[in-house]
Amino acid sequence: MTYQLKLIQFLLLTLLLFSGFLFTNSAQANRNKGTIVVANRVSGDLTLIDVATDTATTIDMPSGKNLSEPMYVVYKRGYVFVGDRANNRVVVFDSLDWDVVDEMPAGSGVFHMWGQPHGKQLWVNNDIDNTITVFNTRHLNVITTIDLPADLVADGGKVHDVILDKRAAYVTMVGLPGDTDIVIKYNLRNFTEVARADVGKDPHVTLAPHKRTLYVSAQNSNEVRVFRRKDLTEITTIDIPGAHGIDITRNGRIIYTTNIADGGMNALYTINTRSNTVIETPVDTPYATPHNIVLTGRNKKLYVTHSGATSDKVSVFSVSKRNPEPVFLTDVTTGFNPFGIEFVPSRNKWGKYH
Repeated sequence: MTYQLKLIQFLLLTLLLFSGFLFTNSAQANRNKGTIVVANRVSGDLTLIDVATDTATTIDMPSGKNLSEPMYVVYKRGYVFVGDRANNRVVVFDSLDWDVVDEMPAGSGVFHMWGQPHGKQLWVNNDIDNTITVFNTRHLNVITTIDLPADLVADGGKVHDVILDKRAAYVTMVGLPGDTDIVIKYNLRNFTEVARADVGKDPHVTLAPHKRTLYVSAQNSNEVRVFRRKDLTEITTIDIPGAHGIDITRNGRIIYTTNIADGGMNALYTINTRSNTVIETPVDTPYATPHNIVLTGRNKKLYVTHSGATSDKVSVFSVSKRNPEPVFLTDVTTGFNPFGIEFVPSRNKWGKYH
């Protein structure tokens, strides 16, 4: 073999190794891209947390008749939707440059909201009106307004949390007499009630996408109940103290829920959805009132809002498929009363996502 041929082979091998190094590091970097959006209910602004560095910036809500009261955040189709309780509206931001795109009128008492996966609907619960405003996330207009069931309203029920799958919405109502509250299933085509079931007090909801199950955390009943989504028949109950904020991994195998009531002690619980049992040891948080949680797109990090009028902290944990137990990384300073929280994937000016 000639010297020139050996040199060419060496250069080609070096180039391949270097390309592999760049690809590996680029893929690793992409796992850490995106933004966590935090709605600060008291200071009336939003905190944007860079997932790669956990550094924070603040953006203002647009001016309204009253000081803004951002509650919850939903990401869909390049838009970030923020419910503003004080001004009965949903503010729409462009996730690329964070410019305000639109302001959509909602009912009175804007609270929880959720977007339809692979669809065009955004459901916004209004707990003063006891209505649900359904928006089109493509055309940014109102599709319909739903009145909550008259019998539940007459009993003092207030609409609260909501989550959607492809065909149905699952809405909770709180404040009902007795030891239970209610979850209602609605059809997304005709907006009619399909089924309802008793749940624990102060319920919040998430879905296991591949198991067709609904999980309902109830802090005042110290439990998470599991239901079949088809007809809301109950499968089992998992005992967890103060169960409140709840989120699930993309593969649907692990659920995390906060224990909101115990001052940050045993604040994060890990649930295996195959066995519907608590796994690992409950994890403490560095601050009290662990409220809402969100996982990043690749389930590498978990962010927790710590709510309260004078609170200004989000705690950050690492998680992984091999080691699902959260491990504390750092905390981030936000505006006052960090409340709703959402993960927004990064995209460039051509609309491509990283």
